[in-house]
Amino acid sequence: MLPSGVWGRLLEYGGYTYILTNSRHTVLYIGVTANLAKRLYEHKNYLVPGFTAKYNMHKLVYYERHDRIEDAIRREKQLKGKTRKKKIDLIVSINPKWSDLSVQI
Repeated sequence: MLPSGVWGRLLEYGGYTYILTNSRHTVLYIGVTANLAKRLYEHKNYLVPGFTAKYNMHKLVYYERHDRIEDAIRREKQLKGKTRKKKIDLIVSINPKWSDLSVQI
């Protein structure tokens, strides 16, 4: 549990909604974080066991910056509810070659 007042300060800093994939683009992962550079480091170095580590997902193909973390969380839930085709269309709309965007971070 966070100490009193900490959650309110976290909301002020904003966050990111992002999509990772593996090298063959067969699996998509949608996540949210307040610190995208740190989170990508964790994914790429397998520091957090789980879905992304299991499926070797460390290629950032899409991300959005949000002024409030709760907006990033809301967007994550919205994207998770979309079909795979709509997720792919979203990725292709800004990243048609599915390049690793982590070099921009």
